[in-house]
Amino acid sequence: MDDATRTELEAAAFRRLRKHLMEDRQDVQNIDLMNLAGFCRNCLSRWYMEAAQEKGMDIDQAEAREIFYGMPYGEWKALNQTEADAGKQAAFEKAFKENVTDKG
Repeated sequence: MDDATRTELEAAAFRRLRKHLMEDRQDVQNIDLMNLAGFCRNCLSRWYMEAAQEKGMDIDQAEAREIFYGMPYGEWKALNQTEADAGKQAAFEKAFKENVTDKG
């Protein structure tokens, strides 16, 4: 497989993942994604931002989230996010430390 085809397939898979999370499964909470998989929608938007920055593009976190969520993050949260209980919050703190914070 040539590099261009691989990149096209990876981009298509990413777009499908985004559609799945943003349209098909809005009920799945970010905290549950982070606790189970070690990433969430915010991670995906951060990875998007980091990739853009590597290409010399000036995209900040809020802009990347709006691109990924299709609306301002606060608006998406108000429409879709529910309160997490103390157990989920504690698990999130652990998952965040293990998967997001700088380890070195």
